[in-house]
Amino acid sequence: MIQSDKGQNTEESKAKIKERMHKLGLAIEYHRYNYHVLDKEEISAEALDSLKRELSNLEAMYPDLVDENSPSLRVAGKPLKQFEKVIHKVPQWSFNDAFTEQDMRDFDGRVNRMLGGVSPKYTYDCELKIDGLKVVLEYKDGVLVQAATRGDGKVGENVTMNVRTIQSVPLKLQNPISIIVEGEVWLSKSNFERLNKEQMHKGLPLFANPRNVAAGSIRQLDPKIVSERKLDVFVYDLAQLNGGSSSGLGVAPKTQIEELAYLSSLGFKVNKHAKFCKNIDEVIAFWKKWQVLSKKEDYWIDGVVIKVNEVKYQDALGYTGKAPRFGIAFKFQAEQVTTVVEDIKLQVGRTGVLTPVAHLTPVEVAGSIVSRATLHNEDEINRLDVRVGDTVILQKAGDVIPDIVSVLKEMRTGKEKKYKFPTYVPECGGNGEIERIPGQSAWRCVIKDSDVQQRRKLYHFVSKKCFDIDGLGPRQIDLLVENNLISSFADIFTITRGDVLSLPRFAGKSADNLIEGIEKAKNISLPRFIFSLSILHVGEETAECVAGKFNTLDKIMKASVEDLRGVEGVGEVVANSIYEWFQSKANLELVEKLLEHVNVQKFVSPLESLRQKLAAAGGARGGSVSSSTSNKDAINNFIDKTFVLTGSLPIMTRDEAKDLIKALGGDVSSSVSAKTDYVLAGESSGSKYEKALELGVKIIDEKEFRKLAGLL
Repeated sequence: MIQSDKGQNTEESKAKIKERMHKLGLAIEYHRYNYHVLDKEEISAEALDSLKRELSNLEAMYPDLVDENSPSLRVAGKPLKQFEKVIHKVPQWSFNDAFTEQDMRDFDGRVNRMLGGVSPKYTYDCELKIDGLKVVLEYKDGVLVQAATRGDGKVGENVTMNVRTIQSVPLKLQNPISIIVEGEVWLSKSNFERLNKEQMHKGLPLFANPRNVAAGSIRQLDPKIVSERKLDVFVYDLAQLNGGSSSGLGVAPKTQIEELAYLSSLGFKVNKHAKFCKNIDEVIAFWKKWQVLSKKEDYWIDGVVIKVNEVKYQDALGYTGKAPRFGIAFKFQAEQVTTVVEDIKLQVGRTGVLTPVAHLTPVEVAGSIVSRATLHNEDEINRLDVRVGDTVILQKAGDVIPDIVSVLKEMRTGKEKKYKFPTYVPECGGNGEIERIPGQSAWRCVIKDSDVQQRRKLYHFVSKKCFDIDGLGPRQIDLLVENNLISSFADIFTITRGDVLSLPRFAGKSADNLIEGIEKAKNISLPRFIFSLSILHVGEETAECVAGKFNTLDKIMKASVEDLRGVEGVGEVVANSIYEWFQSKANLELVEKLLEHVNVQKFVSPLESLRQKLAAAGGARGGSVSSSTSNKDAINNFIDKTFVLTGSLPIMTRDEAKDLIKALGGDVSSSVSAKTDYVLAGESSGSKYEKALELGVKIIDEKEFRKLAGLL
């Protein structure tokens, strides 16, 4: 992805841009031919959209470099040869794409300018963009005479016999009229799963997605196979009526909304979720709503199609060389995009393990700007064959860290550089020597106590999921280290108010808050304490499992490798790591110094801990805690359920609520979606509460939550 050189227009820079545009054009044509003609999908539709968007942006910036054969000037690919070719009586257009709210506001501005501020003002129709295969259906005197694919917009394929097998397509209309309509062939998610089960039983390759199955089925030479696939069709456009245009006769509908109702009255299956919108703000709100709701439908939806509602204004706006001016496809936020690897650098972790990180040309994916992606380890770099300078497909799902899915090798220019692990890394301390861990894919620092590692361990030690010391984050840790106030975990608990008062950003109030936060942190649960020690391979869940098995720190410190392997979820590598950590004299001294300042509580399950807390709270308020719900019932209430927390709870902390949910087999999510089962709401609930109301997700308070968990 090339950045524009503002103020510079050298022949060399223009040559690079032209080469990039050429490569983009070749890649788009290759993948679009696979997708639209051969029904092969080597990369996702979102990734292809990202390539097309980059090319369009470059062509807008450098119109003098546009190739007359650019894929951006085409509608689609050529038809397959095994079907009879059909010349369309009505040209078939494809919509331009929008990806952001600003894109939509720009579209609205163009419509407004071209219509000259019409009065009464135009409105919009919003329809779900079904991910399937477009078909054109022609009826004479109410009888289906031809069904064709879109093809290249002028010539398609005659697939009449196959379309006749689709139950939702009427062979005879309610009225004996001559008409041409357009629609989308699709396969339901449930039928897609059924077909893949059949493929699996037959030992055949699984289908990639419903869209490919729908397109491939329509092009089957045997109509019997098509019938067995159980395809469906939504009809959405009246292209021609009684030999004239849909807007050329007095009997024709005057708006797109009326047109959909008219099509439905003729016996066509029309998607029920079309929405009349008075302005672009309502359009954007509809798009946001369906970005979430789309997963609930039994068909794939990849965006919303927006059309000017009034047919007379559609006619006034007309078409460009490839798309209607009155409509646009508002795609859902991409979870896969393309970008360029500008560099690969190593990041030193708190345990000394080195993680290669790809530094990327910044790109928006799933609603956020991303410029970094982990490459995990050396084996992953070799598997992907990713090089500095490569164009790659970046994937991001929700809150998950971005991941490089694959390399677009057809975009290579020959100037890309392979990455080789260095022989030393300065941040590792000493001579910076590194080594590959025997039997693993990871590299690590040979010296285990470099400054970088020690600081990262300190950051982790005070973090929310460990000691959770309020007012002590990475910047404060750096300040304390640089002023020689701390060098180890135990040093944190020896800090006094006077030590920090003279430091920047530590005025009287902030100094008091820090000392108070340190004091509160001196009582800590066993799982949090184990997690805080930065033992290799020991994460939050492993620490919880180990604490639950042994109950006390002393028993964990004395456990053998075999004892540790008996913990659920702990294998040989993790067991050895824990055992070896507690065999180290330096580590034992570290724990001993910590225990001079902190109290590590005996392990109590989240459920029992809450019972004790609520009993104490009930006694203080003159109440009591019952247990009318058994543990088995509580688990049934939580197992495989997804909870989202918002606001502050009366008695429980949010961390306690999260621990309880996990202990009873539930999942905790940071965002509300159609898949959320419960939103646990307290005081000062915000946007998550509003989103739950919008989606109809069940909202519960702490009292209802405790009842589900058997604590009330």
